Amino acid sequence: MYSVKEIFYTLQGEGAQSGSAAIFCRFSKCNLWSGRESDRSKALCTFCDTDFLGTNGQNGGEYSESDLVNLAISLVPPHISLKNNPLLVVFTGGEPALQLTASLVDKFKDHGFRTAIETNGTLIVPSNLDWITVSPKAGTNLKQISGSELKIVFPQMINPKEYEQLNFTNFYLSPMITQDELQNKKNIDQCVKFCLANPLWKLSYQNHKVWQID
Repeated sequence: MYSVKEIFYTLQGEGAQSGSAAIFCRFSKCNLWSGRESDRSKALCTFCDTDFLGTNGQNGGEYSESDLVNLAISLVPPHISLKNNPLLVVFTGGEPALQLTASLVDKFKDHGFRTAIETNGTLIVPSNLDWITVSPKAGTNLKQISGSELKIVFPQMINPKEYEQLNFTNFYLSPMITQDELQNKKNIDQCVKFCLANPLWKLSYQNHKVWQID
C-alpha cells in the first residue's frame, strides 16, 4: 500500500517542464524532516514549505498500485486520450523515493503516463522513470547522481559548482522563498548573479505560486 498525502491535476510550476499539465502524486513521509513544526529546527532540511504529513489532503489515502493508477486516470479530463497524448505524472513528497517502486512506475507507463520524480537524492530512484529531478540538501549524502535536472534551492550551505560534474542534463538554481519579502529579493538577486556568472546554471522559480495554483 502507498501512503499518499494528495493527488491532483495541475500545471508543473518549476524546471524544464514548467507550464506542462500534470498529475501530481504527493507521497507522505520524508527522511529529512518529520513534517512536524516542532521538529523543524532539528531537521536535515529546515526550509521545506510543503505539507506532506499524513494522508488527509486532496484525494489522499492508502492505495494499492491499481487503485492509485485508477485514481490518477479519473483525474484526467475526459476529452484527453492518454494513448494519443501521454500525460505527465509527477511523484513528489515528502520524499517519494521512500515509497515509489519500479512496479508502480511501470503500471503508470502502461496506462499512458510519462513518469517523473522530484527527490532529495539521498535514495536511489527507480531506473525506469522518464524524468528525474534531484534537489540536494546541505549536509546530506547525495546518492542519485544522474538525472534530467539538478535543482538547488539557493542559498544553502552548498557550492553549486561542486555538482557540475554530475550527469544531469539541466542545472537550475531556485531562490529560497521565505516569509520575509526583503530576504526573498536578496535570494533572487543571488541566484541571478550566480547564473549570469555561470551560464551552465539556469534560474528556476516556483511559478505555480505566481500563478496562484496548487
